[in-house]
Amino acid sequence: MAKRKRTTTTATIEKRLKEGRGQGAGKNYIPWLLIHDVPSTGRATRLKGWKTGRIHHLMSDLERDYFYVLEWSDDVSDIREQFPLLPLEETLEIAEELGIPHPVDPRTKEPIVLTTDFYIMAQQEFARTVKMSSELESERVLEKFEIERRYWKRRGVDWGIVTENEIPGKLVWNVEWIHSEHENEDAAHLGTYALNNIENSILSLLKQGISLAKAASLCDERVGLELGTSLALVKHFIARKRWIVDMYEKINPGKPLEILEVRSGNDLLLARGDGA
Repeated sequence: MAKRKRTTTTATIEKRLKEGRGQGAGKNYIPWLLIHDVPSTGRATRLKGWKTGRIHHLMSDLERDYFYVLEWSDDVSDIREQFPLLPLEETLEIAEELGIPHPVDPRTKEPIVLTTDFYIMAQQEFARTVKMSSELESERVLEKFEIERRYWKRRGVDWGIVTENEIPGKLVWNVEWIHSEHENEDAAHLGTYALNNIENSILSLLKQGISLAKAASLCDERVGLELGTSLALVKHFIARKRWIVDMYEKINPGKPLEILEVRSGNDLLLARGDGA
């Protein structure tokens, strides 16, 4: 099979602009770079976002981990990854001011469009680049970051670097564990009465000090559900923040689950997949 060409030319840039790359918001945003456009460091990942309802293109394990942190944050409303620093002429100008070479495609030698890993909408806009701390020892990496920093400073947007040292590992593990169950087909089709019965059954078992995995399997047996259904619903309740747990302590299904709060009322709609 022929390898995909990953070169950048003026035509490539124009094509991406016409495709709407780096434009739009929320569900309609299209990253400037998709995972097949560039060789990634680590494992590239495609994940459907809770907040945006679209597929996110994450180029490394570290980007994926930071994405999970942003997904969990109540303050964040939109996540735009692989955000282009356009127009290209501006970053060329900044590089010239700094007296450093602008990044170019290694094959074509043409200037490339720089990107910031995450452009984030919260109470205020902010931009974050994620990088392993060991890579910050490279002078060339720091030169590229200085171009990026000045670009965002011109726009009054807070920019910063996130390394593995700033990412809470236990939170990431927990969010990854529940992430796929944010939208749960069983919760959407069981109905309010059946869902409440299952929830109360699991809660009753957990109060007895039974491990989460055992409580979920016992509930499946009692209610006549396919094995794994109740555990998936537990993940759904946590993902929707109907069940409040300490997400900075790793959830171990082999141990009892401590629930700090069980929310009711409008949260029932969330559990059925009707809310955002």
